[in-house]
Amino acid sequence: MSSSSAPLFRFGVVADPQYAALEPNLELDRYPAKSLAKLQEAIAEFNRHDLAFVVTLGDIIDRHWESFDDILPVYASLRHERYFLLGNHDFAVAPEHLTKVVNRVGLSSAYYDFSHAGYRFIALDGNEVSLFAPPEGDPRRDEAKALMKALDDAGAPNSHRWNGAISNTQYDWLAAKLNEAKAAGEKVVVMNHYPVFPENSHDALDSERMLALLSRHDHVVAYLNGHNHAGNFGTVGGTYFINFKGMVDTEDNSAYAIVAVYEDRLEIAGFGREESRVLSLS
Repeated sequence: MSSSSAPLFRFGVVADPQYAALEPNLELDRYPAKSLAKLQEAIAEFNRHDLAFVVTLGDIIDRHWESFDDILPVYASLRHERYFLLGNHDFAVAPEHLTKVVNRVGLSSAYYDFSHAGYRFIALDGNEVSLFAPPEGDPRRDEAKALMKALDDAGAPNSHRWNGAISNTQYDWLAAKLNEAKAAGEKVVVMNHYPVFPENSHDALDSERMLALLSRHDHVVAYLNGHNHAGNFGTVGGTYFINFKGMVDTEDNSAYAIVAVYEDRLEIAGFGREESRVLSLS
């Protein structure tokens, strides 16, 4: 079969279910309690397709440690491999639980990578340097404050306490993984909870440094994220920056997607509020 008729593989994408047993936030048009049913509907759709995996791009819960007890079992009905990233709301739990969040969703590390059919998927921990994920007294909180002050001084729009950054250690790991994938002849998809482009108030605190690194690599075909529930899209060089819309938003409409990877393009089939796109690969 030619590349035009059969994809190399497909995978599912969910962003920001942000579940909690809470009343709706009418000001933000968010309905956290309805995310269980929305996720069940998305999984039923995913299960109708031959997918390599399904990734959730962070903010699995809205708040409260016990929210994980309600939403994680919903994923048990998914017949595909699943990957989780963590977002800022996943750390909106009591202080004694902060260091347990990573393990609670079945991860041994909050950042990791895996390969599939000539592609390297790199999952980042964008919460590592932040005011919410590290425990109280952790120097990474001071590092986040310093980043926010520098952004404030520069008049940047993203100096907010609900954004985060990766550490120097994780940055070096990412740089090494990009080089490793290039040497292996793999195309790369980077995934993070936080956007880095286009410029937006939701961007990672280290978005400029991240964008500069990714721009040096022509084998990075896409960067996938959530966090900005309205969604966003941009291109830099040959890399597509795709911000998927938040599942938690609106009372009746969901948002999720299936991405089909072809030799020459990515085809995103959007469900609910999510947009469909055809993105050529050079």
